[in-house]
Amino acid sequence: MKKENYKALLPIGVFLVLYLGLGVLFEYVLRIEMGFYNIPIVVIFLVALLVACFQNPKLKFDDKLEIMARGAGDKNIMTMVLIFLTAGIFVGVVGRSSAESVAYCLLSLIPSQFAVLVLFVVSAFVSLAMGTSVGTITLITPIAVAIAGSTGFSVPFCVGSVVGGAMFGDNLSFISDTTIAACNGQGCQMKDKFRENFGIALPAAIVTMIIIVVKSLGMDVGATSVQDYNLIQIIPYILVLLGGIVGMNVFVVLLIGIVTGSVIMLATGAVAPTEILANMGSGASGMFETAMVAILVSAICALIQEYGGFAALLSLIKKMFKGKKGGQLGMGLLVGAMDIATANNTVAIVMANPIAKEIAAEYDISPKKSASILDTFSCVFQGVIPYGAQMLVAVSAATELGANVSAFKIMPNLFYPYMLLISSLIFIFLIPDKKQK
Repeated sequence: MKKENYKALLPIGVFLVLYLGLGVLFEYVLRIEMGFYNIPIVVIFLVALLVACFQNPKLKFDDKLEIMARGAGDKNIMTMVLIFLTAGIFVGVVGRSSAESVAYCLLSLIPSQFAVLVLFVVSAFVSLAMGTSVGTITLITPIAVAIAGSTGFSVPFCVGSVVGGAMFGDNLSFISDTTIAACNGQGCQMKDKFRENFGIALPAAIVTMIIIVVKSLGMDVGATSVQDYNLIQIIPYILVLLGGIVGMNVFVVLLIGIVTGSVIMLATGAVAPTEILANMGSGASGMFETAMVAILVSAICALIQEYGGFAALLSLIKKMFKGKKGGQLGMGLLVGAMDIATANNTVAIVMANPIAKEIAAEYDISPKKSASILDTFSCVFQGVIPYGAQMLVAVSAATELGANVSAFKIMPNLFYPYMLLISSLIFIFLIPDKKQK
């Protein structure tokens, strides 16, 4: 383990001060519309990266570049970037008309008062099947925006329900990167981790659904006027959803959606042949900022780890928490701190795994329980941080469709991550441990 160095955490502090400070200034002091979204997050991360590069002068700059390259070239990071771009192309192909067709089709089948509940359930089911919260948010957010426009529910309420549902599946799916990372790192079977995790996630999901229904019934939702929609344009979404349900690879699912979407949009005359490639390019470019954030964060994270910043953070958490229950809470806060620092729950789990395994051994915590805690707490934090990929994708997708929304308008509506945190704490402090065989 690297030598402890709290100064190495300075880039994280610089980013948080600049991003959150300027966001509060723009949004609440200067009253700039969508103030937080007007802050160039890539520029802020570049400043943080520059700070990290200036640290540790004993290390040559070429060596620092090599460290950053290793971080940015991690398999999980590259997979994430490719998912961003592929999902962006799909959204660019199917466009707004397809999202509206899906929304109006759903509204024609269910009472409009329960539309937001359906958004949460659908997002949870799709993310569970596909194993990706980002892909789910990319696919379902346009539908949420269309439903909000049709029913009168607020966009933050609808989008927040989508993000919450997406985090439910991300936390539980067998093919999720977080599940794979947690199980491999803690040395347990995925089925064992799923059973342990399901007992935490299900109560949180049920309470979330109750909250959504109560809040929905308390709103004045006018009679929905379902506009004409083209059922043929819904086919790409149906194929993508079915592909996710049967557990197909997310890239294959999105490729099927892109191909069928292109054929249908051209055949129905929704777009001209000369526009389809341009729409693909626009969809991909809409994800450039999110992809760059993932790359920059991984580079910064690699430098902080090399300088001993994370070693200092891990050591501090170990000293602060004593006993078996304290050790479990320490694991959760550990991976949460990693997630705040990296804005990537998979990377956070990978970084937290070694020290979490030591804590588990010291306090006799079973591998399935430690894996469950790491995955659950990482999803709690990842689901609410305003600069995480999930939130950035949700805001980007919504604003592309003309919605006036920001991360800080969505955050109060993220009921599932908050309920998951409460359920996790109950799981740690109030539920008796089962005897290990």
